[in-house]
Amino acid sequence: MTAADQPPDRSAHPTEPAPQAAPADPVAAIAAAWERERPGTPVSSIGIVTPLWRLAKLLGDDRRRVLARAGIDAATLDLLSVLRRQGPPYTLSTRELGQRSLVTAGAVSQRVARAEREGLVTRAPGTGRPRTVQVTLTEAGHALVESTVDQVLTREADLLTGLTDAQQRELTELLRLLLSDVQRRLGDDRITHVGQE
Repeated sequence: MTAADQPPDRSAHPTEPAPQAAPADPVAAIAAAWERERPGTPVSSIGIVTPLWRLAKLLGDDRRRVLARAGIDAATLDLLSVLRRQGPPYTLSTRELGQRSLVTAGAVSQRVARAEREGLVTRAPGTGRPRTVQVTLTEAGHALVESTVDQVLTREADLLTGLTDAQQRELTELLRLLLSDVQRRLGDDRITHVGQE
């Protein structure tokens, strides 16, 4: 066997460290790393807030994919859903839409204008307050919200099947309490999509 045929001598080279496996619980690993690097840093929130942010991102991205396949965006679905939940004749003023959607008057105007262009709602002058505008769901808007809501809620219910019914009820109550308390502490009861105003 010639020197060229022999396997290379690896003893002369430092061995490369084996790649480390990802931690079983990356959120706990983040908290542990902060405790190690900055002893005394309060880390108790990491186990709650970090999973909530990650879940919000995952669920938001998944909902956008479902809506894209249905041919509707989240803001339009929100508008149509508020009108649909009102019941016949599926009409609300722009002021009421803003209150129920928890968005600004400007955002409501933009949503209504876009939905009107697409034939999903109609606008008409209201009675009573000056400049009141009444928004009504059209047949096309009604049909779209009916099919889309089923797709969204069926998909999201499926994503929660890793929890038992009892766990889902418990989590629902805990999240309700947490959201209510954080809103009170921050003095902000608006609900927006993650990362959006």
